[in-house]
Amino acid sequence: MTSEITLFVNPTAGRGRGAHAAQLAASALRAAGFSVRTVLGEDAEDALARARAAVEGGTGALIAVGGDGMAGLALRAVAGTRTPLGLVAVGTGNDFARALGLPVREPAAAGRMIADALKCGRIRDIDLGQAGDRWFGTVLASGFDSRVTDRGNRMRWPTGRLKYDLAVIAELAGFRPVPYRIRLDDGEVREVEATLVAVGNGSSYGGGMRICPGADLTDGLFDITVVGDCTRATLLRVFPRVHRGTHVDHPKVTVLRAARVEIAAEGVTGYADGEPLGPLPLSARCVRGGVRVVGP
Repeated sequence: MTSEITLFVNPTAGRGRGAHAAQLAASALRAAGFSVRTVLGEDAEDALARARAAVEGGTGALIAVGGDGMAGLALRAVAGTRTPLGLVAVGTGNDFARALGLPVREPAAAGRMIADALKCGRIRDIDLGQAGDRWFGTVLASGFDSRVTDRGNRMRWPTGRLKYDLAVIAELAGFRPVPYRIRLDDGEVREVEATLVAVGNGSSYGGGMRICPGADLTDGLFDITVVGDCTRATLLRVFPRVHRGTHVDHPKVTVLRAARVEIAAEGVTGYADGEPLGPLPLSARCVRGGVRVVGP
């Protein structure tokens, strides 16, 4: 592996922490003997083009500095290649970094861990979700949770998990289950009244909410959590359990597993890795070994 690696930076991540985090991570990597090049870009598409150029140019690794949105952008550059991805997680949710066992909001520690892993060859293949031309590492959300994500993204305060907890409370005012149509692999279409349908490659979203607690990044399958036609009172009892992953024991919750899934519902937007995909219907497939990652 070449000793030249690329930092792919969102300088505004974590309310401006991204630029400082990149400096700390770069210092740790250089101290370990790596040559570090930084990619910023004028906007997301320009940054992605520069990241892809670095990958095509043979960079030893692409290290994304930011949150889950930045990780998702980096996946578009490295998915399906042999270039490993590392994460310096300094965003709001950081769920992909959690799934990989990487430090969260500790950029110097993340830089040191990534440097050590690259030197020791601790690089592994994990699965990715793909919806159209978009890749995702954690969860495709639809329904009540995607509305919560949309509201949370608009909130300037607070940060972290508390933001999503407050967004949940705010969204309950207009809450109602909707008719879904779900198809798994080549099976028949299932019609259900559901509060949400979450398609998990990883286990969590929203800063540690374990919506798909049994999801495995290496089994080639999604865990699909379907929360049925809950009342507001039931949802208020069930949703706090998402933080521990114990909501799956509730009778209104069903967990399905499949390599491909199609979901449809009227007036529902899908989000993947916290970023909007667009309105349903959407289809997604789990791509076994879709990306190489640097880990502990």
